[in-house]
Amino acid sequence: MHDAPPDESAPGTGEPLGTGEPLGGGLKQRHLTMLGLGGVIGAGLFVGSGAGIAVAGPGIVVSYLIAGALAMCVMRMLGEMSAAMPASGSFSVHAERALGRWAGFSVGWLYWFLLVVVLAVEATGAAQIAHGWAPAVPQWAWVLVFMLVFTGANLAAVKNFGEFEFWFAALKIFAIVAFLLLGLLAIFGVLPDTDPTGLTHLTGDGGFLPNGWEGVISGVLAVVFAFGGLEVVTIAAAESDDPVRSVARAVRSAVYRILFFYVGSMLVIVTVLPWTAQKAGASPYVTVLDSIGVPSAGTIMNIVVFVALLSALNANLYGSSRMVFSLAERGEAPKALLKVSGGGVPRRAVLASVAFGFVSVVLNLKWPDSVFLYMLNSVGAVLLFVWALIAVSQLRLRRRIEREAPERLVLRMWAFPYLTWVALAAMAAVLGLMLTDDGARPQLLWSAGATGLVLAVAGLREWRERRA
Repeated sequence: MHDAPPDESAPGTGEPLGTGEPLGGGLKQRHLTMLGLGGVIGAGLFVGSGAGIAVAGPGIVVSYLIAGALAMCVMRMLGEMSAAMPASGSFSVHAERALGRWAGFSVGWLYWFLLVVVLAVEATGAAQIAHGWAPAVPQWAWVLVFMLVFTGANLAAVKNFGEFEFWFAALKIFAIVAFLLLGLLAIFGVLPDTDPTGLTHLTGDGGFLPNGWEGVISGVLAVVFAFGGLEVVTIAAAESDDPVRSVARAVRSAVYRILFFYVGSMLVIVTVLPWTAQKAGASPYVTVLDSIGVPSAGTIMNIVVFVALLSALNANLYGSSRMVFSLAERGEAPKALLKVSGGGVPRRAVLASVAFGFVSVVLNLKWPDSVFLYMLNSVGAVLLFVWALIAVSQLRLRRRIEREAPERLVLRMWAFPYLTWVALAAMAAVLGLMLTDDGARPQLLWSAGATGLVLAVAGLREWRERRA
């Protein structure tokens, strides 16, 4: 495979020159800031964190610190490259510039496949909740409604995506802040009919690390994928009024706050109640709110999870359409996808992503335990592969930018290059843990197979181009 090609970017942007029409833009700084904050606050935090608590106990706080630190490093690396070279293809463009066309092709298509498969999970999950509220409406009808609503919004104008995400993120952040405040009041015994819990539950029931460091590491494996979604803000930044400043500000404002939301809420959960009171399949947030007497806690959290799922559905539909549009701009996807509306929306790219999203939904509804399960497993570890390529790309591009255009480095990765190497080592460690875990091993193997297939296609394309 070829090494990285020479720089063919448009001056001052880093966007590869192509034949596609320009995207319209329209995202404001407030959209990017809230997307950066809310983009990684998903249903995995509100529901899936129970599995981490079950294996790590109070040590889940350390698990989230480790996983969160890794995710924040990735966000910082990606922010550095995207502020220096804004592009609608984000890390796919960066990988192509750093490592060659094979890397941009591979990571772009892998990420697109990941998003259109996950679309089905989010649409189906939201439909299950809505069906519980309105049993007379079948689940498939809710899926259709959600897909059509967000398809229409994404086809109309990018600002519609931005407005949806702004308010979705605002609601998620409000829910977490309210939970943190209620939890602190419960810990200090300020709420009616509650006694101060102090720090008893942090050290009781087996201590802070009841299952030792093995439990903490297992907790990392259980929660690290909850941070997926941080990539979309750098894709969206290319359609903002001031891409360089927007992505830099969004990343700076999000990094520490996201870690605070995740780690802070976990600390409240394991302090208010014994960790043994949590069940792997239940939302720990509901358990805590029930324990302190919040009425209709289950309904409240169902609404929050519902919003989180719709937010992810909207963001992934947007991200997948922009990724495949960027691939088409670079000749890595059909040129027909380059058609842009008068408002600057890549409608064919949106419709192509929606079409494959509908296929995933049908497979999920018809064969959830066979065909769709294989598809889901095939993207189970793709996020880590994407993060690894982001880190490798940053290692190479940082040196190049320092030589050629140091003024573009308006946002810098901390402790470069040491922390980048630490992040890569952490990703390798998580992949190693997946290999030893019976539940995660199929995801790793299927994902490795999907990645190998895409790499083979990329290699075949380059071989044919060399022969032409």
